[in-house]
Amino acid sequence: MDKEKDQCTAGTDSCICPHKVTGSEALMLALKAEGVKTIFGYPGGSIMPVYDALYDYTRGEKKAFDHILVRHEQAATHAAEGFARVSGEVGVAIVTSGPGATNTLTGVADAMLDSTPIVVIAGQVPIGALGTDAFQEVDLVGVAQPISKWSYQIRHADDIAWAVSRAFYIARSGRPGPVVLDFPKNAQVETVEFVEQKVDFVRSYVACPPLDHDAVAQAAELINNARKPLALVGQGVELGNAQDELLAFLEKADIPAGRTMLGLSALPSTHPLNVGMLGMHGNYAVNLKEQECDVLIAIGMRFSDRVTGNTKTYARQAKVIHLDIDKSEIDKNVKTDVAVVADCKESLPAITALLRKADHREWRESFLPLDAKEREKVIEPAIHPKEGPLLMGEVVNAVAEATQGDAVLVTDVGQNQLFATRYFKYPKRRSICTSGGLGTMGYGMPAAIGATFACAPAGLMNNEKRTMNNEKGTMNGRTVVCFMGDGGFQMNIQELGTIMEQQAPVKMILMNNNYLGNVRQWQDMFWNRRKSFTRMMNPCYELIAQGYGIPYEAVTDRSQLQAAVEKMLATKGPYILECAIKEDDDVLPMTPPGSNVNDMMLTLVP
Repeated sequence: MDKEKDQCTAGTDSCICPHKVTGSEALMLALKAEGVKTIFGYPGGSIMPVYDALYDYTRGEKKAFDHILVRHEQAATHAAEGFARVSGEVGVAIVTSGPGATNTLTGVADAMLDSTPIVVIAGQVPIGALGTDAFQEVDLVGVAQPISKWSYQIRHADDIAWAVSRAFYIARSGRPGPVVLDFPKNAQVETVEFVEQKVDFVRSYVACPPLDHDAVAQAAELINNARKPLALVGQGVELGNAQDELLAFLEKADIPAGRTMLGLSALPSTHPLNVGMLGMHGNYAVNLKEQECDVLIAIGMRFSDRVTGNTKTYARQAKVIHLDIDKSEIDKNVKTDVAVVADCKESLPAITALLRKADHREWRESFLPLDAKEREKVIEPAIHPKEGPLLMGEVVNAVAEATQGDAVLVTDVGQNQLFATRYFKYPKRRSICTSGGLGTMGYGMPAAIGATFACAPAGLMNNEKRTMNNEKGTMNGRTVVCFMGDGGFQMNIQELGTIMEQQAPVKMILMNNNYLGNVRQWQDMFWNRRKSFTRMMNPCYELIAQGYGIPYEAVTDRSQLQAAVEKMLATKGPYILECAIKEDDDVLPMTPPGSNVNDMMLTLVP
């Protein structure tokens, strides 16, 4: 890509007067120009010049950043993801070359699938040593290209201002995603006259397609003539900060709306048009009604296989309207009748303006018997059991009620994720942070660290209280609760060191069933109960908590639960609450993989 031709603001009023600095300091100035305040990272040989420059920019008169030293590079990317998901800003991770860089790739892939804007900056051997199999040399650009939105090697110091600005523009614009910058050591130590640059245009990259008013009119006509419309709300609504526009659209057309897992907080849980979570372990009524609606309106979602089930039978009776900023999602999984390719913050009000005020009460009320059936057979037994061991649903419900909807939910992956997303409450925006597309175990703890810095409660970051951007829907001082299973907890357990050092106020709820629970459930259901290597021998988590100086309590009986949750939330700083969970606690409802979306089971097949 010709850098001179895809940006043109250098030398204008957006520039600052040039002065000679090293490439490493130029990086600091470029990050500062992008509004970065928080960096997650881990130093090493090939990034040492950058860390030397960072020293001055984290203290004294030059202080511009908080740097959070993680204990593993994968955790740096997940923390950057958590920060981005909750703050609405771009998360930043800085690591060294070789294994430091390759350790970030899981987080990069996770961010790509979940449209999370992060920038990963990795050290690299000098360009003169490239191709020689030098110590800790890896072709990072080559391996990162398929799983990132853009990857680029900064070969010389005079590329830094342009490359960083371009990276942030690509990461945050359009459909957000991860960008990887490979930073050879020679470029870090060269000197350059730093001139701040602002990239807001890239050839061949259309961040936000122009709104097609003919498509808008076609969509509005279908919705106006619908008798049984159903909206599917995805994370794109939150990424586009279009929550208000969504409400105006749904309320005018009186459309019930289901939400994807990543889109759960795009529509308040208590809103009367909210009909639950979509997907394999979503709510019963909305999944069945997808097979009955006559117009299906997908908004900022990608028709994941976990939502659609068998695509050959999915919503065949419905006219499908798909609103998405990414043209590549149109017709990828589900055939669309009308596609509105644009930012939903623009497309939703355009459609709303053409809608007639509607009343679909009879259609909405048809959901109620199915909701009641699920509540009787699944929800009440899960959150209010009368006897037996603790269940995950009741633990989640206890925390949700105690936090009164003010908390940010972070989860790991597995049964803990499915129970947590089902039974938590989402009255506020940007209230959920979980690994959706990649399903990354070990995501929870580092993502929760990042989320605490996005929320910036008092006492964090050297007792400075940061004011977040209210337009992004974030709030100061929100509690971050992180649900993890014993498997995911141990995958990045070393990040307890980061939590200890930062005193990051993550409230960790460890739901310990001594199994890789989700795999165990599938083995029971589909593999003749052959529990092949899913039972876990676990350590003494109390001793581990003591080693890191983190307050800890164990709950083994439901009579202890309420008081333990209240104590956890009242304790300043981090906390580990271990709950002894029933070993064969199963997530229901469930649509078996590959089945029709309406083949949802409320009870397990014997």
